[in-house]
Amino acid sequence: MNRTTLAGLAAAALALAGGVYFALRPDSRVEERSEAAQDGPAGALSAAQVKALGVRTEAAVRAEGVPLGTVPAQVTLPPQAKVAVTTPFTGTVAQLFVLEGENVARGAPLAVVRAADAVQFSAALQRARADLALERARAQRLETLAKEGVVAGARADEARASLRQSQATVSENQRLLALAGAGADGTVTLRAPIAGRVAHVGVETGGGVGGDEAPFVIENTAALTLDLQLPERLAGKVRPGMDVEVAVRGGEGLPITGRIVSVGASLDPQTRSILAKARLDDTTGLVPGRGVMAVIRDPGGAGEGVSVPVSAVTRIGEADVVFVAQKGRFVRRDVQLVAEAGGRALVAEGLKAGEQVATHGVAELKSLLAEQ
Repeated sequence: MNRTTLAGLAAAALALAGGVYFALRPDSRVEERSEAAQDGPAGALSAAQVKALGVRTEAAVRAEGVPLGTVPAQVTLPPQAKVAVTTPFTGTVAQLFVLEGENVARGAPLAVVRAADAVQFSAALQRARADLALERARAQRLETLAKEGVVAGARADEARASLRQSQATVSENQRLLALAGAGADGTVTLRAPIAGRVAHVGVETGGGVGGDEAPFVIENTAALTLDLQLPERLAGKVRPGMDVEVAVRGGEGLPITGRIVSVGASLDPQTRSILAKARLDDTTGLVPGRGVMAVIRDPGGAGEGVSVPVSAVTRIGEADVVFVAQKGRFVRRDVQLVAEAGGRALVAEGLKAGEQVATHGVAELKSLLAEQ
């Protein structure tokens, strides 16, 4: 094979390779379209993607009478409904009449205590009464003699002063024994100061009482209060006289209502919240110490907002969020959720009536769009 033939074959091979390259190289217009698709609006989903994700939407509905907010609260007892029963004398429990958790009437006996101090005060009372009788007779005698001129009037005055001192001593001992519920035999009967439930029994028969610890605590749960923790956004908006509602029994039946009676003046630097107190109109289903969610309403205000299905609202970080459909895309929207009732969520801020929000496929949208 000569050189001319070899040169022709090489030229043909180069031409074939070039044709294959031009036939198989990427189309620059296709790359441009792909890059343009990637640079499209965040949250844009095709109809096929929406169907695949199971996303469905519903319009937000205007709602009136929207509450100011829903806040955490704790059921508490008013100050006069929880009373500790103490004894002024140190002694030993001779009899115990009640059990923890038992209901008692006002004045009902709780325990009998034997106390040495009670015996001493009882003896002091008897001595004071004897002295009083003697001083009374002496004062009468000297007063008669002073009128007849037998003795000086000053002696009658001294006798009357001694009589008043004896009367004061008798009265003091009587009051001390009466306050302690002590009898002449030195026993002290502890009684319930209010009607209610025995919340604490800290003694037993034969045990000692006295000191700083109260042997009994009585609670009257006929009236209950709420300690509400108001977030910073409600500072200055909640006032005494506003209505509160507490749902009980798993949300079944009518909520328990009440009124705000006091609102703190400053924010707690750690929790960034304000303490408020409310009185409840009913106690059904509630016990002291229980944590609840309280809805706050302004009876004089016309609160407005929107209502959406509960399924439309999700939580991202510390914010309540919905996903709003806008021109072929979904966008994350932070909202102020104030209450939930009947499968509907009430939103005070962040959403307008008529806007379409995702009600199904929210978890999928959250996974795709949470970083918007």
